[in-house]
Amino acid sequence: MQKIIFFDTETTGNTENDFLCQLAYKIYPEKGGVDAETFCALYKPEIKIPPETSAIHHITNKMVAEMPVFSKSPDFKKIKELFENENSVVVAHNAIFDIAMLGKEGVAPKKFICTLRLARYLDPDGKIGKYNLQYLRYLLELEVEAEAHDAMGDVLVLEKLYERLKTKVIEENNFDENEAIAKMIEISSHPTLFKYINFGKYNGKELAEVAKIDPRYLEWLLAQKLESDQIDEDWIYTLKHYLNK
Repeated sequence: MQKIIFFDTETTGNTENDFLCQLAYKIYPEKGGVDAETFCALYKPEIKIPPETSAIHHITNKMVAEMPVFSKSPDFKKIKELFENENSVVVAHNAIFDIAMLGKEGVAPKKFICTLRLARYLDPDGKIGKYNLQYLRYLLELEVEAEAHDAMGDVLVLEKLYERLKTKVIEENNFDENEAIAKMIEISSHPTLFKYINFGKYNGKELAEVAKIDPRYLEWLLAQKLESDQIDEDWIYTLKHYLNK
């Protein structure tokens, strides 16, 4: 029986040079169970939290000053064993980033579901303008009381989004729940191939068309993505695809 674990991290920023300062998770209750296990804690990151990041998640350096580093905390062993268990499936929105943050601390989940990649996959015509968690929360009218940009608040929204996406996978493929989870893991395991560009001078155009009329723009964009310290695997994969690299 697979154990579904919704999780979210709050960090010092959104680049590969940043570190975890909060972790929250919620475990789906077992069949027939009532209560779900939840966890949320703050940790002292290896670098200072910049004010522009505190302005988003409201975690300050003062709040974490006396907290342990996650990898040296009393929670570490339990969370590592839970997340790395072969029967565990961790679920996150933009899971590649969150898993990278965990990896810096020595935690490497074996199976994961990324609701960001799933939302994009289930919208092949690019009808949804944005795919961030809070946008999807209100677009899909997910009924949940949760504070945005708080790790546990995001976990509660994530759970509702996962349920909605899983239902769509089941309905579109006539799957049972286990088949749907396997499909969601498979979709999450490889980069998203974008069809449309949603920013810049070609906003709204198909990438295949842009590749024909202005491949130099895509070359420039790829160079920017490769030089950036942000984790942007999906865009790098997409641009290389359309540039035949």
